[in-house]
Amino acid sequence: MRRSIFVLAALALAAVAGCKKQNSFIAPPPPKVTVAPPVAKKIARYLEANGNTAAFNSVDLVARVQGTLQEIAYTDGAAVKKGDLLFVIEPLPYQTKLQQAQAAEAGAKAQLVNAQTNYDRQLSLQKNNVASVQALDDARASRDNAEAQWHQAQANTALAAITYSYTHVTAPFDGIVSAHLVSVGNLVGTSPTQLATIVQSSPIYVNFSLSEQDVERVRAEMRRRGLRRVEIDKVPMEVGLQTETGFPHVGHLDYAAPTISAATGTLAVRGVLENADRLLLPGNFVRVRIPVQPAVDALLVPATALGGDQGGAYVLVVGPDDIVVQRPVTTGPLDGTLRVIESGLSATDRVVVNGLQRAVPGQKVAPESATP
Repeated sequence: MRRSIFVLAALALAAVAGCKKQNSFIAPPPPKVTVAPPVAKKIARYLEANGNTAAFNSVDLVARVQGTLQEIAYTDGAAVKKGDLLFVIEPLPYQTKLQQAQAAEAGAKAQLVNAQTNYDRQLSLQKNNVASVQALDDARASRDNAEAQWHQAQANTALAAITYSYTHVTAPFDGIVSAHLVSVGNLVGTSPTQLATIVQSSPIYVNFSLSEQDVERVRAEMRRRGLRRVEIDKVPMEVGLQTETGFPHVGHLDYAAPTISAATGTLAVRGVLENADRLLLPGNFVRVRIPVQPAVDALLVPATALGGDQGGAYVLVVGPDDIVVQRPVTTGPLDGTLRVIESGLSATDRVVVNGLQRAVPGQKVAPESATP
């Protein structure tokens, strides 16, 4: 019995051992990535810089006569036209002084008329040998003195009129007026008193700096177009805010400093934009670009397809054997979401544009083609 049980157990173990399967490793399929050839298109070359906007005109409105502020004739922050009334400063005393000067001028005029009549009479009498030469000379002196007094009175009237005009503060140009800094009823003009500030932001300036190399590129483009230095206003300029896509605002250069700064090695440059809708405000930080070369053929890839390391920029390219290769490239300017590739790619290369995290240089992938 014991022997039979032992034999049965041995047979059972042999049967189990014979049914056991042998383990084997199966490699996973290559990861899927999306590839596309570079985009071929004509691209104009630009140089880019950062700058700030500045008001085309900005003036502090200051009281030029002493008196009580009687009226504020505008709404804070309102757009005004040149000549619009903004403030009134106690005009009555200065109006009275103007009337006094006008009266004195009229009296001087009457004295001159009387002196001229007397001179004409003495001249006629002297010709007939009735009056003496001395009497004629006295009449001439009186007339000349009366004429001088009349001119003095005219000057006094003009000065009084100018002073009276200072009691009405008007806009020197079209612009936006800040909030008033002095309230009605306050005494102003005892010392320089700022009433408000008016700013003209249409058009608007854009100030930025260019490196010495960029300056030479702009000058070369001007020579190519046959432009002289004084025709800098024919060089176009494009501007974009930091929150905007691209460069939607178009203007032109209007000034370049005569010398390059020895401290920074840059040249101060200024452009101007119409800014009719006043989207740009003085003090905005903006991006600027200037065309420096006509449109030429170029290859572009999505900016998201670019990587970078200590060796510089690179893209991942899938070779004919579906092996990923890291290709160093030289990049150019950005065109929307695409980056210009100056060198390192050909038009037939398959660039990894999606699934970059699954593409490992030297490893095989399963590429899926996409349109450029």
